[in-house]
Amino acid sequence: MSGEEPVVNLEVALANGLTEEEYERVLELLGRVPTFPEVGIFGVMWSEHCSYKSSRVYLKELPTDGEQVLEGPGENAGAVALGDGLAAVFKIESHNHPSFIEPVQGAATGVGGILRDIFTMGARPVASMDSIRLGPLDDPVHQRLLRGVVEGIGGYGNPVGVPTVGGETQFHECYRGNILVNAFNLGVVESDRIFRASAAGVGNPVIYVGSKTGRDGIHGASLLASSEFDDESDAKRPTVQVGDPFTEKCLIEACLELMRTDAIVGIQDMGAAGLTCSSFEMADRGDTGIEMDLDRVPQRARGMTPYEMLLSESQERMLIVARAGREQEVEAIFARWDLDAVVVGRVTGDGRMRIRWHGKTVVDIPVAPVSGSSPVLERPVAEPADLRERQKLDLASVAPEEDLGAALEALLDSPNLGSKRWVYRQYDQLVQGNTVLGPGGDAALVRVKREDGTPTSKALAMAVDCNPRWCWLDPYLGTVAAVAEATRNVACTGARPMALTNCLNFGNPEKPEIMWEFAQATRGLSDASRALATPVVSGNVSFYNETSGRAIYPTPVIAAVGLLEPWERFAVSHFPESGLAVVLLGETREELGGSHWLAERRGLEAGLPPAVDLDRERRLQGLLAVGVERGLLRSAHDVSDGGIAVALAECSFAEGEPGLGVRVELDETMRPDALLFGETPSRVVATTSDPDGLLAAAAEAGVPARTVGETGGDRLIIASGPGRSWIDVEVSRLQAIWERAIPRRLETS
Repeated sequence: MSGEEPVVNLEVALANGLTEEEYERVLELLGRVPTFPEVGIFGVMWSEHCSYKSSRVYLKELPTDGEQVLEGPGENAGAVALGDGLAAVFKIESHNHPSFIEPVQGAATGVGGILRDIFTMGARPVASMDSIRLGPLDDPVHQRLLRGVVEGIGGYGNPVGVPTVGGETQFHECYRGNILVNAFNLGVVESDRIFRASAAGVGNPVIYVGSKTGRDGIHGASLLASSEFDDESDAKRPTVQVGDPFTEKCLIEACLELMRTDAIVGIQDMGAAGLTCSSFEMADRGDTGIEMDLDRVPQRARGMTPYEMLLSESQERMLIVARAGREQEVEAIFARWDLDAVVVGRVTGDGRMRIRWHGKTVVDIPVAPVSGSSPVLERPVAEPADLRERQKLDLASVAPEEDLGAALEALLDSPNLGSKRWVYRQYDQLVQGNTVLGPGGDAALVRVKREDGTPTSKALAMAVDCNPRWCWLDPYLGTVAAVAEATRNVACTGARPMALTNCLNFGNPEKPEIMWEFAQATRGLSDASRALATPVVSGNVSFYNETSGRAIYPTPVIAAVGLLEPWERFAVSHFPESGLAVVLLGETREELGGSHWLAERRGLEAGLPPAVDLDRERRLQGLLAVGVERGLLRSAHDVSDGGIAVALAECSFAEGEPGLGVRVELDETMRPDALLFGETPSRVVATTSDPDGLLAAAAEAGVPARTVGETGGDRLIIASGPGRSWIDVEVSRLQAIWERAIPRRLETS
């Protein structure tokens, strides 16, 4: 790409991701043919990945405000107040296509990118999570992809010194041609020290800091993340960025050190579209312009052209607007961390981006139309033609389960329901020393400390969830359920859910049925977040997740964050000791639509997913917080994938310890397989040493509750009455099956 740059015409514009209509708009806007760097800028800034042109009409309907919200969507990440002058900053983003093309670097740079979104706001990153979805694990390709993605996440997060405390890993045929890797990070900052990405103050210096610019990642945003895969996708490997976690660690410390001064006016991560996106977004937010000299940009490759420098997505780079006269202070701090810090431009007041190279102006375009006024599309929507057929399910025609114990063992042996320890044991979960609850439970729990290390009485709970099968069967109900489950998992620790971030993974938005799925999902996200008082403070949209015309299932991943105080009082997800009463909170309905049992044991993905009563869900989550506050709850685990039988088995398993048995008795009021494996939401298996107190609190909250059993022994027994057991099996046997679900499949490759 280096050397002589081509003359721009329609063919060149199309190759840069613009449509014919968009190119005509560029010609009208400029009144001339754009230069090659300019057409590259329009291509990336108007790409789906950067402009959200297909999704903005729906995203604007989401609730983003609340008493606790300090920063909503529009900045690098969202921020919520924790009290005592502290705030949590968090976001989740996708790195799907890069991770499919090059799993190690794709996943690694996804982690690096989300970390920069957090510390750009002035927050120290304290906890990461991930959401990974791949094709069937019996496919050697996806075994390789799983190994690569996990290596990338751990290989970046571990050396940079941020614990990976939770996440989810799922496998399904729909991801065979397009995997998903979504990365979440949370940081803590003093609420009056949150930084924004704005280029303000005419004459202030624009400073490039961090690593040098290379040719990696060019067209990552415009052509890799904003188009479908096809048979030639492997040729896109050069557009995947290459990360260096050790440089990122230095960048974190240098930025946070600089932020303790008053030298910074604005700061922005050079993520998607690199120098282009960061400079245009900062100027647009500041209602200013920028003049820049590319000859001053630190480069690690020879002969780079303006086009390459502007579109490179080389990692570990930031753009800073500092106060005039403070340049040497900025340079000195970054020099101590062995990082470049170079003044590459100045803020102007004319609203234009002017970029020079070798003494020649190669870019001279207005900022606002490129960034803030990029195209907004209202694409056609149409319900999928086969949707009603998918939703048909006559339970009477589904053969009942003859061996309920064998069914439980088969479900625990599924990679989707089996232990994910093979994944998370490769991540550092304890670095920084704040992890209270790590991976493997309903939600992670991390203590909150001030920047100087002073501990507080607070902890933050976080969880990430989505059931794509439910979203495929009904994207509205499925997304409501994802919000409910993520917030319920947080509530199971005793924390009160505060806010959400989302990563909305969908197929090609040019197809009306995909846009219909997206419209329904965002409506579900809006309704559920309003009902549960958990505003959406940040997020990401990832379209074009399909290969050769086959889209993934709609996968709106929801991450929830909640506050627990005091941090010492929390509930775990496993049975903590013998002799505790087991209480089932919530009601079970006879439904198997969209369930794992139906898919795994009958080969059917059909029916309507269970509907969530959001008022009941809100009351249940309130009860969980009250139960922990009053010391009534020793453990709490939500009933979700696999139903109550799987939930009870999971409660019996403790990380690194022998399992603990339980005997429960359930009413035989419906077909047993629906009772045991149905996935009715808004249910929790809880343990308590004071069942009367918990039942009284449940009645006060309006939550159905009843004592169903007691912990103890070494067997899992689920009975329908005295002497009538549906399931009676040693916990150690179930735990061995569950723990080997993923490793035994990888050992055969």
